[in-house]
Amino acid sequence: MAINVDTVYKTVLLILNQQQRGYMTPDEFNRVATQVQLEIFEDYFDDLNQQLKRPQNDTEYANRVKNIEENLQPFQKYINNATNAGAITGTNPFFLNVFNYGTNADGPFSDLYKLGSVMYRNRTIGAFLQRKEITQLLLSPLTQPTTNFPIYLYEAGAAATPLNPTLSVFPTTIISADDINISYLAKPADVQWNYNIGTFGQFLYSATSINFELNVTEQTNVILKILFYAGVIISDPTVIQAASAQIQQEEQNSKT
Repeated sequence: MAINVDTVYKTVLLILNQQQRGYMTPDEFNRVATQVQLEIFEDYFDDLNQQLKRPQNDTEYANRVKNIEENLQPFQKYINNATNAGAITGTNPFFLNVFNYGTNADGPFSDLYKLGSVMYRNRTIGAFLQRKEITQLLLSPLTQPTTNFPIYLYEAGAAATPLNPTLSVFPTTIISADDINISYLAKPADVQWNYNIGTFGQFLYSATSINFELNVTEQTNVILKILFYAGVIISDPTVIQAASAQIQQEEQNSKT
């Protein structure tokens, strides 16, 4: 269940206005909220790495590895040309269609954040290597990739299409983009508290708003981090210190 953007914005305003400390405009809120969501999302990877090194319990709701994986689950996507026509183009190297230069519009991979697994005919390609490593493997008959054990190289886009990453698969006899399947983590959509202007010039919440995509369990964390930035915006050290102290306490509790 996602976090309601209207609830967060009104809570932030309530806390800021409680002692007449200042005001956060919708535009300021949207920019800060989007940044906060991305920070929390990025922290999942470091947190997961830390927790995998520690023993976990079997409690249904207190297994931290399981909880982080559940928080990441809504961002996991699986794409191929059967589900998204034109998502993967080219005949090896292949191109992931982040931006369609022909139509000047976003492509199916426009929300690509981290590449997951690359599959050839539903068989996971076993290794992601650097160009130097691939060159060395190709020099030896014993380490030549095959269609049963392919490898791939993931690099920046070509000069003509810089936004579209390049995927080179070995052996190069693999030439059909329709045989390639990609799993990846999507970037959270930008948060938007949209509004209409009321009779008295007030901002009224609009149903066209875009909610946070983070799990509702992150609501407290989201509000605290937004308040931290709000203190910077309104130049109030009291808000910054209070929010910062609470954030540190929450992070300490979640990682110890």
